[in-house]
Amino acid sequence: MTSFSFRVAIGGDHAGFPLKRSIVEMLGDQALAVIDCGTQDETSCDYPDFAVAVAKRMASGEAQRGILVCGSGVGISVAMNKIRGMRAAICHDTYSAHQGVEHDDMNVLCLGSRVVGSELAFDIVRAFLGATYTAGERHARRLEKVLRLEKSGTADLG
Repeated sequence: MTSFSFRVAIGGDHAGFPLKRSIVEMLGDQALAVIDCGTQDETSCDYPDFAVAVAKRMASGEAQRGILVCGSGVGISVAMNKIRGMRAAICHDTYSAHQGVEHDDMNVLCLGSRVVGSELAFDIVRAFLGATYTAGERHARRLEKVLRLEKSGTADLG
């Protein structure tokens, strides 16, 4: 069994709830800790609330990585990327999940529960949690530009 050295915060809306619950169960004792930030059922709710809940756990240091699930993965990714320090991406394949961490220092994985099945989602989560940022010169240079964009809040890299 694979073991990950991260505390993971996970959240999702009503559409993502069944897959989120399955991922929490799959991770079990594979992560240092799995912090379930809700929702706890399929009652209609708003995905930005769960992006905030996961981001707060990460910003406080309670979690080093985040996983978010909604119907498509799009909304939750858009919401999370509005929060300073969060680098989220939708990944519906294992390559993107590990490459996003290795090259872009992605710290939040977003999944669409209506797009991927649970077994593929489990493989994607494992690829994401098993990856490490490789701070090569070109990756570091590009990440610095992303961080400057985040800080400025504009499309100006000057």
